[in-house]
Amino acid sequence: MRSIIFNLIVVLTLISCIWGKTYNRCSLAREMHAMGAPKSELAQWTCVAKYESSFRTEAVGPTNANGSKDYGIFQINSKYWCKPNSGQSHNQCKVGCNELLSDNIRKSVTCARKIKAQQGWGAWMAWRKHCNRALPSIDDCFK
Repeated sequence: MRSIIFNLIVVLTLISCIWGKTYNRCSLAREMHAMGAPKSELAQWTCVAKYESSFRTEAVGPTNANGSKDYGIFQINSKYWCKPNSGQSHNQCKVGCNELLSDNIRKSVTCARKIKAQQGWGAWMAWRKHCNRALPSIDDCFK
């Protein structure tokens, strides 16, 4: 019986690693705010995450025309911002792309904030298409 329970725990742990974590609007807003993101930006960040990855930390986009891929909850591009397992990258965030797939989103948040500081919200197609307008207040997430 112990071995069955142990094996079940191992399998469930492996599955959770494969599936990653899925946030929702408020859980992501609270986590990002705890990491220092200003409340005034949280509606935009949560909108970007919703449309880029459906709030999923393990999301990897399809191969882009230039051979790069987009990684993690904010779909950070491997050509410029993170180091893929193979191929060239500018790696401006000094992070491996697979590190952006972690349930601990600190590296994803840090890199995404760097991208936003350098290129603005327009760096994300999802922001240009869906989030470049008045968004619902995030205040209800902090009550």
